Amino acid sequence: MATLTINIDERTAENFYAFCEELGLDMSTAMILFMKACLREQKIPFELKVAKREVVQNVKTAPATIEELLENYDI
Repeated sequence: MATLTINIDERTAENFYAFCEELGLDMSTAMILFMKACLREQKIPFELKVAKREVVQNVKTAPATIEELLENYDI
C-alpha cells in the first residue's frame, strides 16, 4: 500500500470532505475512485479546458463554495 500526500487549501479540503461525507465516502476512497477512473479510461474523467478570462479573474475573489460560485454566474 502506498501513501500519497497532497497540498490543498484548507477551505477546499473542508468542502471536499463535506461533499464526500454526503456521498458516504471518505476522501481517501474518493481519490482512489478518481485514480482508478483515470487509469481505466486512460484520461482525466472530465473535460479540461481553458476558462474564460473573466471567470479566471473572478475566481480569485469568488465565494468559497461551488454553489455560491454557480449562483454568481447563473449556471
